[in-house]
Amino acid sequence: MSWFRRKDKNIQTQSSEKKDIQEGLWVKCPSCRQILYKAELMQSNNVCYKCGYHFRIPASSYIDLLLDTEGRQRYFQNIKPLDPLKFKAQKKYSDQLSAAQQRTGHNEAVQVFEGLMFEKPIVIAVMDFSFIGGSMGSAVGELLAKSADLAREKKIPLIIVSASGGARMMEGAYSLMQMAKTSAKLSQLADAKIPYISIMTDPTTGGVTASFAMLGDVNIAEPGALIGFAGQRVIKQTIGADLPEGFQRAEFLLEKGFLDLIVPRDDLKQKVAEILDILHAKT
Repeated sequence: MSWFRRKDKNIQTQSSEKKDIQEGLWVKCPSCRQILYKAELMQSNNVCYKCGYHFRIPASSYIDLLLDTEGRQRYFQNIKPLDPLKFKAQKKYSDQLSAAQQRTGHNEAVQVFEGLMFEKPIVIAVMDFSFIGGSMGSAVGELLAKSADLAREKKIPLIIVSASGGARMMEGAYSLMQMAKTSAKLSQLADAKIPYISIMTDPTTGGVTASFAMLGDVNIAEPGALIGFAGQRVIKQTIGADLPEGFQRAEFLLEKGFLDLIVPRDDLKQKVAEILDILHAKT
């Protein structure tokens, strides 16, 4: 079809004038693929207003979402991670820590607050996936343990919002020890009959799932959250079979009895408050 080829390569087709679109105004939803106006997305708590997909949000957003504006107090800000193994791969662990601290403005992947939820006191610990994947090292374990101690001392409920890739491999066995440490602290909290609500967001995986995240008196997840221990590829290779559709998503885990509730982000504060009222009445 030589007759179809353009003979003059210098011919330029006129096109309509492109409109200038300010960068950062729009976001593409990874679920429905629709283009979303960023301002409207933020007003909807970073939940897609077309399909309900829950975007990941930082710890500070969950704190604003779940706590009343007044009466907040942050705890344990002086706790910082160390590099006990002097770990070095492509980057030094110490350099990764410094970069994460500079980028997020926080010392670690957990923020602990005492505050009010509809004027009722709670302790809340929120993980931040943007800090080295929300991974659990010694300092994260210490922060979670101290949050449980604080709730037990104050005799008020504990809420932990998880967002993590699991144990922090750069700390080796020190990281794995935090699974037992946090579980033991939650056992003490249960003995004191203090309610503990676990909220799992996308993703909650590895040693975090295998310890404190699944130990709540009530285990809640956001819609579509990835929740599991080993990765899907590892499991598939180990068992030599395909995995069911939706495997390790919140809806699958709810169906199999691993979760108590799936709660959309907009309803989270109200639902948690209702659950705490029920638990308080029983105690």
